[in-house]
Amino acid sequence: MELTYMKIAGATVVVTGGARRIGKHISLGLAQRGANVVVNYQSSATEAHEVVEACVNMGTGALAVQADISSKLGVEAVRDAAISKFGGVDCLINNASIYPNTPLDELTEDDFDRNIAVNLKGPYLGCWLFGLHMRERGHGKIVNITDWGVNRPYTNYAPYFVAKGGIVTLTKVFAKELAPTVMVNAIAPGPILMPDDFSTSTVAAVAQATPLRRIGDPEDLLQTTLYLLEGTDFVTGAVIPVDGGRTIS
Repeated sequence: MELTYMKIAGATVVVTGGARRIGKHISLGLAQRGANVVVNYQSSATEAHEVVEACVNMGTGALAVQADISSKLGVEAVRDAAISKFGGVDCLINNASIYPNTPLDELTEDDFDRNIAVNLKGPYLGCWLFGLHMRERGHGKIVNITDWGVNRPYTNYAPYFVAKGGIVTLTKVFAKELAPTVMVNAIAPGPILMPDDFSTSTVAAVAQATPLRRIGDPEDLLQTTLYLLEGTDFVTGAVIPVDGGRTIS
């Protein structure tokens, strides 16, 4: 049987939270390879339109869509805008996320609700609503972003890790629900882009605690995403760590 892998060139890819940080790098990297990129954002309008302009300058199609992906209406708005512009969606990157510091003694109920809404409900809605669309079209790829720390959580981020841990189960559930036409996988990043409020000494300590003794680069996540999108058509339900070995340290 001849293998025919998905090609990114000419495909339409939706990237939630695609205007900043990791999402921006993935959006631009996909555009460089010829994909039509739909950049979802909630409040980073200027950055989103800058990414779209950069994609268009590369010769590909691009669209910025403002929507809150923690609601069904928001996810449907992104999906429908992408279909209206490009005719359909081939791939979804569930990247949008928040990472608030939430010490246990200061936790509020809203901390839990907000983390679950953005970090878990959003990807759930994406897998469901985009997944049905892809299944109807007969093909598709979904990549969810979790976190290496779900296997070794650290303190002061309890709601975040509860939500990100749910991404692992969500990925496996939808991989089965959407098989055999749609493949659903996850990437578990380690220290790639440090939060802006991390001190130099904290960043150095994180690097020292990583077996490869360095902070990763967004390109590492892009390359893993590319592998899942067009490097294989025989991987689904997998969670791939891109963490410099933090999980085994």
